[in-house]
Amino acid sequence: MDIEEIKQATSVLSVWAHIATVGADNEPDVVPVHPCWEGEILWIMVGLNSTKCRNVSANPRVALHWQVTENGDGVEVWGTAEVLSDIETKRRLWNGVFDYDLNGFAPGGPENSPDTAFMKVTVNRAIAMKMYGVGGFERYTRA
Repeated sequence: MDIEEIKQATSVLSVWAHIATVGADNEPDVVPVHPCWEGEILWIMVGLNSTKCRNVSANPRVALHWQVTENGDGVEVWGTAEVLSDIETKRRLWNGVFDYDLNGFAPGGPENSPDTAFMKVTVNRAIAMKMYGVGGFERYTRA
Protein backbone atom coordinates (compact mmCIF):
# COMPACT_ATOMS: atom_id res chain seq x y z
CA MET A 1 0.00 0.00 0.00
CA ASP A 2 1.32 3.49 -0.79
CA ILE A 3 0.60 6.89 0.75
CA GLU A 4 -1.89 7.78 -2.00
CA GLU A 5 -3.95 4.71 -1.06
CA ILE A 6 -3.84 5.75 2.60
CA LYS A 7 -5.02 9.23 1.65
CA GLN A 8 -7.83 7.73 -0.41
CA ALA A 9 -8.85 5.48 2.49
CA THR A 10 -9.06 8.48 4.85
CA SER A 11 -11.10 10.46 2.30
CA VAL A 12 -14.07 8.09 2.57
CA LEU A 13 -14.07 8.22 6.37
CA SER A 14 -15.07 11.04 8.69
CA VAL A 15 -13.29 14.39 8.44
CA TRP A 16 -12.54 13.81 12.11
CA ALA A 17 -9.65 11.82 13.50
CA HIS A 18 -8.35 11.43 17.04
CA ILE A 19 -4.73 12.30 17.67
CA ALA A 20 -2.78 10.69 20.49
CA THR A 21 0.18 12.53 22.01
CA VAL A 22 2.30 11.92 25.09
CA GLY A 23 3.67 14.72 27.21
CA ALA A 24 6.78 15.18 29.32
CA ASP A 25 4.90 13.53 32.20
CA ASN A 26 4.57 10.35 30.06
CA GLU A 27 0.78 10.63 30.27
CA PRO A 28 -1.19 10.08 27.05
CA ASP A 29 -3.77 12.51 25.70
CA VAL A 30 -6.27 11.90 22.89
CA VAL A 31 -8.36 14.63 21.25
CA PRO A 32 -10.39 14.98 18.06
CA VAL A 33 -8.86 16.97 15.19
CA HIS A 34 -9.72 17.76 11.57
CA PRO A 35 -6.53 16.90 9.66
CA CYS A 36 -6.03 17.75 6.00
CA TRP A 37 -3.51 16.35 3.53
CA GLU A 38 -0.98 18.35 1.54
CA GLY A 39 0.99 15.89 -0.51
CA GLU A 40 2.32 13.30 1.93
CA ILE A 41 1.98 15.61 4.96
CA LEU A 42 -0.97 15.84 7.34
CA TRP A 43 -1.68 19.32 8.68
CA ILE A 44 -3.72 20.18 11.77
CA MET A 45 -4.69 23.69 12.87
CA VAL A 46 -3.83 24.04 16.57
CA GLY A 47 -3.69 26.53 19.40
CA LEU A 48 -0.13 27.24 20.49
CA ASN A 49 -1.08 26.77 24.14
CA SER A 50 -2.94 23.50 23.61
CA THR A 51 -2.03 20.27 25.37
CA LYS A 52 -1.24 18.61 22.04
CA CYS A 53 1.32 21.33 21.23
CA ARG A 54 2.95 21.06 24.64
CA ASN A 55 3.05 17.29 24.29
CA VAL A 56 4.60 17.38 20.81
CA SER A 57 7.33 19.72 22.05
CA ALA A 58 8.22 17.03 24.63
CA ASN A 59 7.66 13.99 22.40
CA PRO A 60 7.11 14.40 18.64
CA ARG A 61 5.70 10.89 18.11
CA VAL A 62 1.95 10.87 17.42
CA ALA A 63 -0.77 8.50 16.26
CA LEU A 64 -4.07 9.28 14.55
CA HIS A 65 -7.18 7.14 14.20
CA TRP A 66 -10.02 8.11 11.86
CA GLN A 67 -13.55 7.44 12.99
CA VAL A 68 -14.66 4.18 11.44
CA THR A 69 -17.54 3.56 9.07
CA GLU A 70 -20.67 1.69 10.13
CA ASN A 71 -19.09 -1.59 9.03
CA GLY A 72 -15.85 -0.90 10.93
CA ASP A 73 -13.49 0.24 8.17
CA GLY A 74 -10.85 2.64 9.46
CA VAL A 75 -7.35 4.04 9.17
CA GLU A 76 -4.59 4.52 11.71
CA VAL A 77 -1.37 6.42 11.09
CA TRP A 78 1.79 6.90 13.14
CA GLY A 79 4.22 9.70 12.54
CA THR A 80 6.36 12.53 13.75
CA ALA A 81 4.90 15.96 14.45
CA GLU A 82 6.24 19.46 14.71
CA VAL A 83 4.44 22.71 15.41
CA LEU A 84 4.99 25.64 13.06
CA SER A 85 3.80 29.15 13.87
CA ASP A 86 5.83 31.27 11.48
CA ILE A 87 3.89 33.73 9.36
CA GLU A 88 5.06 32.24 6.04
CA THR A 89 3.65 28.81 6.94
CA LYS A 90 0.44 30.36 8.21
CA ARG A 91 -0.08 32.37 5.03
CA ARG A 92 0.67 29.39 2.80
CA LEU A 93 -1.70 27.03 4.61
CA TRP A 94 -4.50 29.49 5.35
CA ASN A 95 -6.20 29.13 1.97
CA GLY A 96 -6.31 26.03 -0.16
CA VAL A 97 -5.04 23.21 2.08
CA PHE A 98 -7.90 22.89 4.56
CA ASP A 99 -11.42 21.92 3.54
CA TYR A 100 -13.00 24.34 6.03
CA ASP A 101 -12.73 28.08 6.71
CA LEU A 102 -9.93 28.67 9.21
CA ASN A 103 -11.28 32.15 9.90
CA GLY A 104 -14.09 30.56 11.88
CA PHE A 105 -11.50 29.50 14.46
CA ALA A 106 -9.01 32.35 14.08
CA PRO A 107 -10.86 35.40 12.72
CA GLY A 108 -7.68 37.49 12.71
CA GLY A 109 -6.35 35.55 9.74
CA PRO A 110 -2.74 34.43 9.51
CA GLU A 111 -1.34 37.86 10.43
CA ASN A 112 -3.49 38.56 13.50
CA SER A 113 -3.89 35.16 15.14
CA PRO A 114 -0.74 34.88 17.26
CA ASP A 115 -2.03 31.89 19.26
CA THR A 116 -2.76 29.87 16.12
CA ALA A 117 -0.25 27.43 14.67
CA PHE A 118 -0.14 24.35 12.47
CA MET A 119 0.97 20.87 13.36
CA LYS A 120 2.84 19.11 10.59
CA VAL A 121 2.64 15.31 10.77
CA THR A 122 5.04 13.28 8.68
CA VAL A 123 3.46 9.85 8.32
CA ASN A 124 5.91 7.01 8.95
CA ARG A 125 3.49 4.08 8.82
CA ALA A 126 -0.21 3.37 8.52
CA ILE A 127 -2.81 0.65 8.30
CA ALA A 128 -6.16 0.60 6.55
CA MET A 129 -8.53 -1.85 8.24
CA LYS A 130 -11.67 -3.61 7.09
CA MET A 131 -14.29 -4.50 9.72
CA TYR A 132 -12.11 -3.43 12.66
CA GLY A 133 -9.28 -5.55 11.25
CA VAL A 134 -11.29 -8.78 11.21
CA GLY A 135 -11.77 -8.32 7.45
CA GLY A 136 -8.05 -7.76 6.97
CA PHE A 137 -5.81 -4.76 6.72
CA GLU A 138 -3.15 -3.29 4.49
CA ARG A 139 0.03 -1.63 5.65
CA TYR A 140 2.01 1.40 4.52
CA THR A 141 5.58 2.14 5.62
CA ARG A 142 7.44 5.24 4.48
CA ALA A 143 10.58 4.40 2.56
